[in-house]
Amino acid sequence: MIEAACHCGAVKLTVETAPTEVTECNCSICRRLGARWAYYSPAQVKLSKAGSTQPYVWGDRMLAFHRCKTCGVTTHWQSLDGAQKRMAINARNVDGLDWDKIRIRHFDGANTWEYMD
Repeated sequence: MIEAACHCGAVKLTVETAPTEVTECNCSICRRLGARWAYYSPAQVKLSKAGSTQPYVWGDRMLAFHRCKTCGVTTHWQSLDGAQKRMAINARNVDGLDWDKIRIRHFDGANTWEYMD
């Protein structure tokens, strides 16, 4: 079991397994957030306290980026329209990950919408 938590600890997301791969995206929001996204099925993720996050939705309104209402740290994103059968946890919020053992994939969300590796 691993736990991703915001800075103040008000938001905690738990999943059974640590990521073996994460995505860094260069789209307009992800590059500003500096997140490394670990993808899971929504059924695999447990959020500690409903209502502890504030969603940010923009553009095509397909994703909601969630941040802690208290400290402002981005914790995860979720699909709004159901088109994505996954959600993403900001793996930078997981203490103790061995980044040397995790594949970091670079995604060109700014232009080609393809992985660059």
